[in-house]
Amino acid sequence: MEGFAYVLHRFVMHSRLGWNWHESHHRARTGWFERNDLYAVVFALPSILLIWGGLNGGWGDWATWMGAGVAFYGVIYFGFHDVIVHGRLPHRIVPRSTYFKRIVQAHKLHHAVESRDGAVSFGFLYAPPVERLKQALQASREAQLRRARGGSTARHEERA
Repeated sequence: MEGFAYVLHRFVMHSRLGWNWHESHHRARTGWFERNDLYAVVFALPSILLIWGGLNGGWGDWATWMGAGVAFYGVIYFGFHDVIVHGRLPHRIVPRSTYFKRIVQAHKLHHAVESRDGAVSFGFLYAPPVERLKQALQASREAQLRRARGGSTARHEERA
């Protein structure tokens, strides 16, 4: 699932085709939902279809397990990405391990870019070293970095 999610995030969500929905995720949220949440609905459909086909459609156990795997990845993604990184639900979880900190920092560096071009770190379970991501952002001619009121780099990058 990680490879599939990486490819979809980088080449669909950050493309002209997918940016219409995903752009809302790179802006301040004004309500409980954002247009980007429609991706979760779209990604849930194959999972539901596979589980149903495996249990009721005679497709076999492989379909049930594959559908359950996609659903499990979605639940983990929601818990980590939406709850822990973006704080969409209250929590007291603080990243302590080197791996956990690196994934959170990489995602915040991804959000340091407002535009669809020039972003770094498109994965969920793997992130390149943070220093390499920072260097890539600095070197990018495409990245439109967020700016704070005083002209310094955005809140996402400052905390990274």
